[in-house]
Amino acid sequence: MVPLLLVLLLALLLFGAGFALKALWWVAVVVLVVWLLGFVARGTGASGNRGRWYRW
Repeated sequence: MVPLLLVLLLALLLFGAGFALKALWWVAVVVLVVWLLGFVARGTGASGNRGRWYRW
């Protein structure tokens, strides 16, 4: 009975990790799109040059 429970627990952990990794991939894609849009949609500064849209 214990080996069966261990196998089921391992399957549950692997399923959870797979779902989390897939969700993290979607988050990474959304962040990449927002980052790329930031370069396209950044405004111009007072001197006419195009400044950075982030503060680092």
